[in-house]
Amino acid sequence: MKYRSQKIAWLFFATSLVLLVLQVLYGFIMGFAHMGYDVFHEWIPFNTARAVHTNLLVVWLLSGFMGSAYWVIPEEAGRELVSPKLALVQWASFVLVGVVAVIGFHFNWWEGRKFLEIPRPLDYLVVVNVLLFIGLVGATAWQGRRFTTTGITLLLGLVSAALLYLPGMYHFDNQVHDSYFRWWVVHLWVEGVWELIMGALLSYLLIKLTGVDREIIEKWLYVIVGITFLSGILGTGHHYYYIGAPEYWLMIGGIFSALEPLAFLGMAIFAMAMMRKGGRRHPNRCALHWTIGCAVLSFVGAGFLGMAHTLPQVNLWTHGTLVTAMHGHLAFWGAYAMIVFAMIMYTMPEMTGRNCYTGWIPEWAFLTSNIGMLAMTGAFAVAGITQVYLERKVGMDFLDVQDAVQVHFLGLVLAAALFALGIALFVWNFISFGLPADDLKDEPDQTERQPLKEAVT
Repeated sequence: MKYRSQKIAWLFFATSLVLLVLQVLYGFIMGFAHMGYDVFHEWIPFNTARAVHTNLLVVWLLSGFMGSAYWVIPEEAGRELVSPKLALVQWASFVLVGVVAVIGFHFNWWEGRKFLEIPRPLDYLVVVNVLLFIGLVGATAWQGRRFTTTGITLLLGLVSAALLYLPGMYHFDNQVHDSYFRWWVVHLWVEGVWELIMGALLSYLLIKLTGVDREIIEKWLYVIVGITFLSGILGTGHHYYYIGAPEYWLMIGGIFSALEPLAFLGMAIFAMAMMRKGGRRHPNRCALHWTIGCAVLSFVGAGFLGMAHTLPQVNLWTHGTLVTAMHGHLAFWGAYAMIVFAMIMYTMPEMTGRNCYTGWIPEWAFLTSNIGMLAMTGAFAVAGITQVYLERKVGMDFLDVQDAVQVHFLGLVLAAALFALGIALFVWNFISFGLPADDLKDEPDQTERQPLKEAVT
């Protein structure tokens, strides 16, 4: 740890893991409900569990991104965070808004718009909180001793995410207009600016873990950013197929949805190439596993599976079915959850001075969580394809189809149990690191200074 203010990242990472555990618990409630065991219905109806599950996903990932920014930006800028005390205020207010929102969902206090259910009064508090966050990291970068491509890309992604939250706050009486602009937030976050955040964090980790020269890695970052903007913005069209938008979105959405996997493929190739070129065998192999795993599974989940069911001819049958859940689970896990886990696994030894990245616990956390998620994806795929055939082709009633696919949720819950075991092991490993220390590194990280020729040889 080079700067004491980087310790603030620990609070955001701990918050992320607490919220992730809650998200998994609500996922089990929905899984058992799909099997016909909706035993919590009186206290937690299915629609409440779903809203909590999906919104916790967004909040814990944002918390992970904020923690990552509080770690990366000071190091990339070459100075302490401008105001650690304000960062603590920002963390506390962020947690407060999240807790109030989740509790409010249980009392039907929400807007009822998927992924954006948070009540309108809390929307304004979110804006204030995010403005404070952007102000802190932005001022740190502006007053820093240097500007790096990695730092600028991360800051660009964070600022863009903040700005794109605003269209979701505008009220429309027309359902088509509301859906149209809601996707400006949801799609352009997860298939646009969040990819910039992911790319910047991937770049940072590869610089630290592989020993390849920064200039080489950041050239790849330029290419990935360009492809992301080319495909991601107009790729929003695949959400406009059947909501009442003009017909030309069928062609635009189809073409650019087919291009969207290129950004994730670029990240996968980029990560694998840098790992192979790296001449430094970093002792924290577990952080490298999460980093490379993120690059690969993001292409499979967000890239390939996303394209496979967003082509107009396919999406005509699959939209609004469990096929979407198949894509969504692996996409969010591979692209964003794993990069947060990689940052946690890299930064915790730096913050605490304890090398708890060896042994069976971190290894099995990686293996069981990923095998469990892949198995969940398979279970969702089987259930989703069955649903499409019975409901959309055979013409069975929706509720009859839900009864027919109940058996597949047994496999889903078993896979989720394996995934939950991996998460529990990761959380236990996080706890074993302990609290951050006050020790600082006097020497810069050797991976910053290692030339490419030395790395290759």
